[in-house]
Amino acid sequence: MSQIEKIIEKLLLGKSDNNFRFNEIVQLLESLGFNKRIKGDHFIFYAENVNEILNIQPNGSKAKAYQVKQIRNVIIKYKLNEGRNV
Repeated sequence: MSQIEKIIEKLLLGKSDNNFRFNEIVQLLESLGFNKRIKGDHFIFYAENVNEILNIQPNGSKAKAYQVKQIRNVIIKYKLNEGRNV
């Protein structure tokens, strides 16, 4: 299982939203085909096949729990984890 697949599996379980490193979330979104724009500490992710724009900020070295939940909802809504062994 690749590192990205492990991150997706952990994300979809939804039991540790407070324990994601910010760089893990950035790496995950980039691997799912999102484009990134940075303004200050705001990382703005968008993709052609996704209507939502994801705006995330680091909380120290961690990702904010409510933003992890938003990312999980987008992955589930658009079935972005299909084709992976998760």
